[in-house]
Amino acid sequence: MAEQREETGRIVVGVDGSEPSKHALRWAVRQAELTGGVVEAVIAWEYPTFHGARGWFPPGSTDEAELEGKARREAATAVAAAVGPQPPAEVRIVARYGSPAGALIEASRGASLLVVGSRGLGGFAGMLLGSVAQHCTRHATCPVLVYRDSS
Repeated sequence: MAEQREETGRIVVGVDGSEPSKHALRWAVRQAELTGGVVEAVIAWEYPTFHGARGWFPPGSTDEAELEGKARREAATAVAAAVGPQPPAEVRIVARYGSPAGALIEASRGASLLVVGSRGLGGFAGMLLGSVAQHCTRHATCPVLVYRDSS
């Protein structure tokens, strides 16, 4: 029964270090605190377009570990900046390989809620929704909340 509660109380939130993602994370942590849930702060990472000095080379395992570690550190920094070192609900940092939208869709399978900012680092000023938010609202298998800061 405890596993079911954790699964149904799991809130996945996209984190990329942008202000909209920090606002979404704050909202998700407050919601988890109210519902007794857990937050998974998900950051996506990919290999650079040109891997290697003379074009694309298959990455080695140390490259993969380094890129994933860098993503985890960036997410940890964003989480600390958004909710401090002692958030009122459990926050797990998850680094997933893939595009941001794909990583969030995959991470949110079985979650009670997916939370994304209205636009992240790649957004154009003035857009109501970024491409990641649009993709998530169309393809997620759980409810999606797009947090738009009004300030």
